[in-house]
Amino acid sequence: MVESLSDFVYKTLTTLRINFMISRMKGHKTLDLTEAAMDLEGYFLAVDKPSAFALLDRLTDTSTGTEIVDDVIMPALESIGDRWEKGQVSLSQVYMSGKIAEAMVDKVILSTGHQADSGGSVAVAVLEDHHNLGKRILASVLSTSGMQVMDYGHALSVDELVSMVERDGVDYLMISTLMLPAALRVKDAMIQIKERSPHTKVIVGGAPYIFDPALGEEVGAHAVGRTATESLNILKRMMREGA
Repeated sequence: MVESLSDFVYKTLTTLRINFMISRMKGHKTLDLTEAAMDLEGYFLAVDKPSAFALLDRLTDTSTGTEIVDDVIMPALESIGDRWEKGQVSLSQVYMSGKIAEAMVDKVILSTGHQADSGGSVAVAVLEDHHNLGKRILASVLSTSGMQVMDYGHALSVDELVSMVERDGVDYLMISTLMLPAALRVKDAMIQIKERSPHTKVIVGGAPYIFDPALGEEVGAHAVGRTATESLNILKRMMREGA
């Protein structure tokens, strides 16, 4: 009888201890993912692909694909984008971070079934300007969210861009601009898009639209995204609403 009671007490205490440990793990999950994002940012900046993928392997054991993408990869990439805008990291670091992030997302999609949003086709482009970084960051953020993105490239004329949109039947077009003349040319693109692909919704972004909040409405865009994350959130909202 004493032995049975001891066994009962032991099992009860063991169960309570396990439950307590599980509770603590759950309570610190968000913090763990935050720390993982910070670690990943360091690996990105050091172009340490092996360490980044080792971290991914560890995360896969305890986190879903959505958590890995949304709470670890995206925050790390966004932080690097913010640091580049402040002049704290180099262009090559941003570029290589995006390449590693995209490779990680590919693995997440294959291993965990994290699938793309099915709310419509998405394309990104730079109108007239030759800069490519803003679009690349945006494309990486969209890709890391699980979306399939058509990258139309940069230095496109209005006619070239509209022809691509019409050809592919794009549902959502995201245009990045750096200089004011290019930002103003969006108005010409919008006129043609409304005629040739009226269902297409256009989200614009870039320095001119940040400096002049009214510019987006002036050129006829459907929305303005001041950052890559904000653009993603606008896109997701449009998809949910069927806009």
